[in-house]
Order: sequence, then C-alpha cells, then structure tokens
Amino acid sequence: MRRSLLVAFLLLPAPLIAHAQTADEKKATVQFLAALQQPDGGFIAAPKKGDAESRSSLRATSGAIRAIHYLGGDIPNKEKALAFVKSCLDPDTGAFADAPGGKADLSTTAVGMMAISALQSDADQQKSVRYLADRAKTFEERRLAVAGMEAAGVFPSEVRDWLAEVNKTRNPDGTYGKDAGQARDTGSVAAMILRSGNKLSDEQRTAVVAALHAGQRSDGGFGKADAKESDPETTYRVMRAFYLLKEKPKDVEKLKEFVGKCRNADGGYGVGPGQPSTVSGTYYAAAITHWLEK
Repeated sequence: MRRSLLVAFLLLPAPLIAHAQTADEKKATVQFLAALQQPDGGFIAAPKKGDAESRSSLRATSGAIRAIHYLGGDIPNKEKALAFVKSCLDPDTGAFADAPGGKADLSTTAVGMMAISALQSDADQQKSVRYLADRAKTFEERRLAVAGMEAAGVFPSEVRDWLAEVNKTRNPDGTYGKDAGQARDTGSVAAMILRSGNKLSDEQRTAVVAALHAGQRSDGGFGKADAKESDPETTYRVMRAFYLLKEKPKDVEKLKEFVGKCRNADGGYGVGPGQPSTVSGTYYAAAITHWLEK
C-alpha cells in the first residue's frame, strides 16, 4: 500500500515554482518579438499562420518596442521601426492610424505617441497632444490620452477638468468602483492621476493601496468585475498603479506564477493562461515583470 502511494505521488506533476524571469527567458522573449518585425520596420501582432498575409500594425509595433525596452533588449532595426511609426502619422493633425494610409483615431494616436517617444525622445508631439485633448470624452479615452501625453511630456489644461470629473465618481474612502471590479477601477483612475503629474492625499493613498491589495485573486492576478478569472490586461492596469505608488501586491510570488502560466514555449505570452503568444500578451507580461523587479 505504501509503495503504491509513493509511486502515485511520484507521478504527480511537479508544482509550478514562481521565480523571476531569468536572463535566458528574457532573451527568448526578445527574440520572439524581434521575429515579428517586418521588412518595413513595423511589427505584426502575432506569428503568421501558414501562408496567411500579415501587415505591420502601429499597435503591435508600439507594444513590441515597449516590451523589448522593459526586457532590457535592443530594438532591432530601430531607424526602420521609427520610419514605420512616422508613416502612420498625419503631420497636419498629429493623429496616428494603425497602418500607413489608414483611418486615424484617438487610441491609435496615444499608442503612436508612446512609440515615437520610445524611439525618438526629443520628438515634437504638440499637435498629437492637442488632437487628444480635443477628442477625449469618455474615461477610457481620457485614460489613454493621458498615457500619450505622459509620453510626450505635455499635459494641457483639459486634464485638470478630466480629473475633476472622474473624482465625482470617487467613493467616500477615496477609492473607485465597487465589489469585484474595485481594484481595476481604482487602479485605472489612480494611475491616470499619478501619470498626469498629480498626487493622492495620504488618506486617499492608504485607501487606494488597501483596495488594490484586496483585489488580488486566488490565482495571483487581478480581473474584471464580471469575470471569475484574472486576466493580464487588468493585472497590468493594477500593477501600473502599484508601481507608481511604489507598492507591491500582497502575494508577489503568486502573481509571478500567474504571469508564468501565460508563457509559451516560443518565448512569448498569451493574453491568458493557455492562449497563443501575441504582442499584447507579451507586453503585459514584460511590463508586469519589470515593475515587480523594481
């Protein structure tokens, strides 16, 4: 009987041990991203399937560039990547499209500004800042706009009005949202406030950190209000707030384990455990891991 139990124990899969990314793992992830770069300097969102045609996209290019930065790698063909990003820009309006000649919108403009900043830190992005300030109406639009403005290092006066409006939704204790969605909502607003160069009061900071800590789920990550499982995108939002607050989740090792479950054999990461590798999933993982190491 004892022998049978011992054999059964030995056949069990080894538990996943949480650990920081090794240098070799980071190198493999950089190689995964570099392989997505196209002859025009841009990147595609995921590895090609068979003979399927894929076009470079600004979103994928921006995500890949910033992920490589977080991983400590060198951006391949940097000048060609910059040329691709600039080819998506309308110089008259400062707006970006997801591909050269495409239709520009607010979200791709914010993404393009972050890409330009990563490739050419002294670029003049005043027109792009104005484009965002004139068009951002919803909270999500304004959150993205602030991200683009942060990359440009310019915050117009409209941002004060945006923060005043979002603070009308603040809970009495200084947090945002409620129930299972509170960590995501609180992290999203707190990050917007801090990224725009503003601060939280000591009392609000304490309440925000407590809400973020309370939102960590049993799998180690953070998730949306209507989902039982954690997801990398929500985890990324919450982790940005932690990073800006110079705080960490309560269970760092469990979070590393969650991120590790999103990793694939090709060195990339999916947008959830068991999902195929994409630039988006890899960007979230690279950013989260980078912030945890700080």
